[in-house]
Amino acid sequence: MSLLSSLARLGAGFQQTAESRSAVQPAQKGAQAGSKPEPVGKNDDSVTLNGGVRPKASTRLAMDSYKSDVGQDSAFVRETLRHKLAEYNLNPATRLAVQKSEGGKLSLNARIPENLRLQVEQDLNNNKGFKEAFGRLSVNEPTLAFVDTALKLNKAYGVNNSLLDTLVSDNQQFNGLGDLVHRYDSLRQTLSAERIEAAGQQRNYAFNLNTHA
Repeated sequence: MSLLSSLARLGAGFQQTAESRSAVQPAQKGAQAGSKPEPVGKNDDSVTLNGGVRPKASTRLAMDSYKSDVGQDSAFVRETLRHKLAEYNLNPATRLAVQKSEGGKLSLNARIPENLRLQVEQDLNNNKGFKEAFGRLSVNEPTLAFVDTALKLNKAYGVNNSLLDTLVSDNQQFNGLGDLVHRYDSLRQTLSAERIEAAGQQRNYAFNLNTHA
C-alpha cells in the first residue's frame, strides 16, 4: 500500500471518530446543563475543523516564498533548453531530460542525432548559470514537492505526516527552504527506495522538457 493510500485511510478513520463523538454530544450537553461549561479549543490552534491535528509549525511555512524561488530556477532552466532547441534548429516539441551523472556533469537524454545531443550537452555543462540553477532545482524541487503534497493531504484528511513533522522545526527561524532541503536530504539517505517511491519521489532528479508534447 502506498503512503498516499495509507494517509487517506487514516484520514477517513479520524473523520469517522469525529462523527461518532459529535453524535453523543447532545446527550452529554443535556447532562451538563446545570454546570458551567469549560472553554474548549479556544487556545488550541492545533485542532482543525475536520477533527484532525495539524502541526503548528507547518502552518507557518513560507510556501509562497519557496515556490517563487523554485519557480524562478525552473523557468530559467526551461527557457535555456528551449533556446538550445531553436539554436540547433530542432523541433521545439523535442523531449529532453537533464540529470546529473555520477561524475557530477550534466547528462542530456533526447531523441536527436547523437552529434547534436553531445553538442547541446557540452553547451549546458559550459553554462555556469544553467548548472547552478539546475543544481538548486535538483535539491529544492523534490523537497518542495514533498512538503506541498504532505500539507495538502494534512488539510484534506486532518492527519499528521510523521515525515513532514521530522522536517519542520518548532523554531520558524530554522524553517527556510535550505533548512528543509538539508533535513529532507538526510531523511532520503536513511529511507529505503520503496518508501521514497511510495511518497512520490525519486532518488535521482531529472528535469524534463516537453514530456506532454
